[in-house]
Amino acid sequence: MLNMEDKIKIFKALGNETRFKIFKNIFTGGYACSIDDKNPDDDIIAQATCVTSIAKQFDFALPTISRHLKEMKDAKIITMTKSKNKIYIEPNIETMKEIAECFATLVDEYEKGVVYQYDNTK
Repeated sequence: MLNMEDKIKIFKALGNETRFKIFKNIFTGGYACSIDDKNPDDDIIAQATCVTSIAKQFDFALPTISRHLKEMKDAKIITMTKSKNKIYIEPNIETMKEIAECFATLVDEYEKGVVYQYDNTK
């Protein structure tokens, strides 16, 4: 279950236009990037391959894409999984379901007239 800090990280990650565009691309298709057969255990090369693949679709420098992917991974809205000779970048569906559920609850409570009081004494 996502705590308040997790939710803030997610909204911050998706609140950046560049990250949102990259995330939207990942969400609609994901990425499967081949790993160099000469260095199958080299995560840096594998990630660089994916970053290059994503950068080709956008007009951003490789370090920019890499930084945005890290931010999204830290916010737990994407996963990067290595399997055999590929690395997969995919949306974290469980996290997205929790965020959707969070909004559904807010809408439901709003429609029922639930009022929240902010307690700033804590």
